[in-house]
Amino acid sequence: MIAPQTLFDKLWASHEIARREDGEALLWVDRHYVHEGSFHAFSQVKARGRPVAEPGLTFGVADHYVPTRGSRRAIANPEIARMVRQVEENTAANHVTLFGLDDPRQGIVHVVGPEQGLTLPGLLIGCGDSHTSTHGALGAYAFGIGASEVAHVLMTQTIWQRKPTRMRVTVDGKVAPGITAKDIVLAIIAQIGADGATGCAIEFAGAAIRGLSMEGRLTLCNMSIEAGARCGMVAPDATTFAYLRGRPYAPAGADFDRAVKQWSALVTDGGAAFDREVTLDAAAIAPIVTWGTSPEDALPIDASVPDPAREPDEARADYLRGALAYMGIAPGQKLTDVAVDRVFIGSCTNSRIEDLRAAAAVLAGRVSKVPGLVSAGSSLVKRQAEEEGLDHIFRNAGLEWGESGCSMCVGINGDLVAPGERCASTTNRNFRGRQGPGARTHLMSPAMVAAAAVTGHLADVRVLMAGRKI
Repeated sequence: MIAPQTLFDKLWASHEIARREDGEALLWVDRHYVHEGSFHAFSQVKARGRPVAEPGLTFGVADHYVPTRGSRRAIANPEIARMVRQVEENTAANHVTLFGLDDPRQGIVHVVGPEQGLTLPGLLIGCGDSHTSTHGALGAYAFGIGASEVAHVLMTQTIWQRKPTRMRVTVDGKVAPGITAKDIVLAIIAQIGADGATGCAIEFAGAAIRGLSMEGRLTLCNMSIEAGARCGMVAPDATTFAYLRGRPYAPAGADFDRAVKQWSALVTDGGAAFDREVTLDAAAIAPIVTWGTSPEDALPIDASVPDPAREPDEARADYLRGALAYMGIAPGQKLTDVAVDRVFIGSCTNSRIEDLRAAAAVLAGRVSKVPGLVSAGSSLVKRQAEEEGLDHIFRNAGLEWGESGCSMCVGINGDLVAPGERCASTTNRNFRGRQGPGARTHLMSPAMVAAAAVTGHLADVRVLMAGRKI
């Protein structure tokens, strides 16, 4: 008798090659994604005189350092220009496919992988970026790796890993209208904390999760890392299969049908044990924004920020004082009284077509009171948005329509929030200086960012969408 297995157990077992006495296992890597920051690893490979072991399983993108405004080629910063040039040279020298600046499929790696059908259920995926957890939305085991690990994968197509513990987060019930995956994941992180899933592989489950679109699931798994998790995943189902059908690198025809039969077995068995279980009531989740310097500093939009004077734990009170001081928010202040200076819609978290449509639905016929930038997650998403006329909505609202790339999420190429300025952002991190030295970042969904844009302050999108189609 085989003991019931979780989805993660099945993924791990199907990739384990060998195990050391210290418990670490050697795992096969099905897909390896590299970007401009991977030049260190390519240098290690070259220094050892080794070839890339499986160039057909490695795919490169230009995303982290590429400009999203102005010329894509005339990069003023010579160091950044060098990194963009190096990813082109390294991939060409090693016969690795690159979705580069001149490729119509270029975009953020965590958007391009699923979009192209490179990310598939059952695969093990590694990339030198922490938000590789995004790809788990399709039922893959996907995680970020360091530069030396990237080099190891390039040379061997394998990686040593210690098996994470298993955690299931169940969100049951039905979310209210206007509540998105971003609200769900911020609610989860607010409940368990930014280190609440440290060392864990999270499986997201429950009716509310199954009800999410593929884009929503990608957002959810993207931010699992912000709770300290090693990875996040959703069991593949009809939504997954419909999303993958017809994508360039996905199986086709009878091969696709056979693959679906195999993918359908990638579910947690009844009675399988998790090391930790967390449950949330979907109906209780409201639109959420962050107020502090960690994703766990998140509250419903109709709430007020904490008052350190009312916190009995002195260490916690000290943290609250520091976070509020950095953010320039008064203790006990209503979130809806917090003014914003600019907005950003983009990043690997919320830059897909569904995200852009949600923001455009709020902005249509309205004008932003603050400047802002909208950056699609890929060139294909950008083109689709333009075909649907979404770019006109953003421009008419007074926002800038940029190219695809990581952009203001990482504060690169001048896409910065000025010191002391406050940005309503669809990104995934709000630590001090994330979007620029002294920048203040509030995380929220695309629709909530749009609501902040047209009101000039943190606002409840439900009020603005009353009578409008969501």
